[in-house]
Parts: sequence; structure tokens; C-alpha cells
Amino acid sequence: MPDASNAIETIDLGSYAHDLSMWGLFMQADIIVKAVMIMLLLASLWSWSIIFGKRSTLKKLNRKANIFEDSFWSGEPLDKIYARVKNSKQDPMLSTFAAGMEEWQAGVAGGMPLKESLQASLRQRVERAMNVAISREMNALERGMTFLASVGSTAPFIGLFGTVWGIMNSFSSIAATNNTSLAVVAPGIAEALFATALGLVAAIPAAVSYNVFSSGLNRYADRLEAFADEFSAILSRHLDAQEHGGKGGKKAA
Repeated sequence: MPDASNAIETIDLGSYAHDLSMWGLFMQADIIVKAVMIMLLLASLWSWSIIFGKRSTLKKLNRKANIFEDSFWSGEPLDKIYARVKNSKQDPMLSTFAAGMEEWQAGVAGGMPLKESLQASLRQRVERAMNVAISREMNALERGMTFLASVGSTAPFIGLFGTVWGIMNSFSSIAATNNTSLAVVAPGIAEALFATALGLVAAIPAAVSYNVFSSGLNRYADRLEAFADEFSAILSRHLDAQEHGGKGGKKAA
């Protein structure tokens, strides 16, 4: 009786019908796998918010640095540049410049030539002030990078945990029903593998973006340090010019 057998098989298969859409896989998963999926989804969303924010910030900072460096090397006296930008310390390069100028102006207050020992001390204080400013600004720019690194390295393992847990539940269902039909096994396996897929979806953009932004932040830090070195050299030449009664290039104060 082939027709009856086919009908019984159809009924049995239909009784195990599952929704294999992403939403269906989520709803059919147990509480542990659901928690893993929600955690990975939230991590992915937060990672993307950091990614878009960092991309916009780096682009804006490099554009502002180009504008400031054009002004800095235009020949305009440094005290005039400082007066114009001293209230704009939200920009790292301006903060570095302002930190150096503040220390410089405090050291040369009174306009009297400094002794050689005081000149060396002033140079060190200016360099230290700019280094502290650079360190503070880079620490602020690097916020969120640790989270990207953590998601990139741990999300696949969190997803794998959800997969292993889901497969264990599938095997438990097989043992309980004593049925190894693909219609019984496949939905549980699909739910489990969906957790791994979510882990990779969260991890790959985070890992790639972390590497890209780390490189961009390192280049920007190098740019700030190079600017600080050049600025320090200008101020040092100005001190030498004061000592010998000559001219030291760009006028500092």
C-alpha cells in the first residue's frame, strides 16, 4: 500500500515542520541560545556605532590638522595663531599646540633673556606639556577600541558556545523521541549554527575595523608627535636667537 505509506510519512514530516527563517530560528531556540544570540546582536550593533563614529572622527581630525598645519607654516606669528585657537582645545593638534604655547609664555613672561640653565628647563617643560597633551588626546581617541578588539576575538567563541549548547539539546531531543529523522534533527542543528553565524557577523567587522582604526590612530599619533618635535625646534631656535640677539625664524611671542 504505497499510497498509505506516503501519506503517513507526509503526516510525520509535517508534524516536525519548523520555521527556518532567522526569526523562527531565534524563537525556537532555548533560553541559553537566545541569550547568546541577543548578546551577539547587541555587541554587533554597538560595534557598528563605534565603527561609524571612529571613521567620522579620524576623517574630521585629519582634515582639521591639514588646515591648522597650513596656518602654522604660513608665516603668521605663533602668538597670533595661539590667540585665535586657544579656545578650540577639543581638537588634538590644537590642544598640543596650546599646551606648548601656554608653557612657553609662562616661561618667557617678562620678556627678559633667560639663562642657559633656565632655557634648558623651559625646553623640557614645553616638550613635557606637549607630550602630556598628546597622551591625553590619544587616550580619548582610543576609547571603544578595546571593545572592538574584544568583540573581534571573543564573539566567535560565544557563538560557538551557543552552537554546542544547541547541538546538545538536539541530541537530547533525538534521545527523547527515539527518532533520527532529518526532519527532527535539522531544525535544532540550524538553530545551533545560527548562533555561530551571529558570532562571525559580530566578529569580522569588529576585527577588521580594529586593525584599520589602530593603523589610522597610530599614524595620527605620529603626526602629532612630529608636529610637537617641529614646534619644539622652532621654540628652541627662538631661545637661541634671544641669547645671541639674532632672529629665530617664526616669531614665538
